Amino acid sequence: MPNPTAAMLVIGDEILSGRTRDANMHFLSGELTKTGIDLQEVRIVSDKTSAIVDAVNALRADYDTVITSGGIGPTHDDITADAIAAAFGVSIDVRDDARALLQAHYDRQGSELNTARLRMARIPDGATLIDNPVSVAPGFTLGNVHVMAGVPSVFQAMVASVLPALTGGAPLLSQTLRIQRGEGDIAGPLGELAQEFDDLQIGSYPYQKDGVYGANIVIRGSDSARLNAAMTKLSGLFPA
Repeated sequence: MPNPTAAMLVIGDEILSGRTRDANMHFLSGELTKTGIDLQEVRIVSDKTSAIVDAVNALRADYDTVITSGGIGPTHDDITADAIAAAFGVSIDVRDDARALLQAHYDRQGSELNTARLRMARIPDGATLIDNPVSVAPGFTLGNVHVMAGVPSVFQAMVASVLPALTGGAPLLSQTLRIQRGEGDIAGPLGELAQEFDDLQIGSYPYQKDGVYGANIVIRGSDSARLNAAMTKLSGLFPA
């Protein structure tokens, strides 16, 4: 059986402008790989309601799981929760359980749960909360869409909260062989190998360092026996 599939939606003008470098995709792909869920698409959209709605509806129709990051904070441009509600056609308002979490948190800090902070308790109807042990303000799950914060430490904590509930498959394994030949020299034999082992992912990644150039050949798959067989043949094609 093929592994379950996933997509990630990164939300934020600051990512598209280059002001902020996204670290969440790298983390998420690693965690999903270990769980046996294939991350097959990542999209980045601006802080625009229509862009978020369109992307969410397209991704949730095509993949088993969608994970979003960004746009659920207290400021005016944090519009993700409203956009998710619009995508699902449900209403959104401050929810008692989310408000209670925030109230207790700010009471412990001796701070006020003001109007801006209360925005983080606005949850679409029908959603379940995602635990946030870092800064308390919850994410939420609606259908197959899991909505998480963009701050990496919080995003990672929310992923850890959600992953145990997701159905996984066979973890993806990988092996690498470094070849000191140009891609033009290895392309033919490598293409034939890829056809023979079409159940595996075979990628070529060129490098150049200190005047030496070549390619790292990476073979990925969930069947260790097939992976070993492909690596054995690859090593025979390009002996050290």
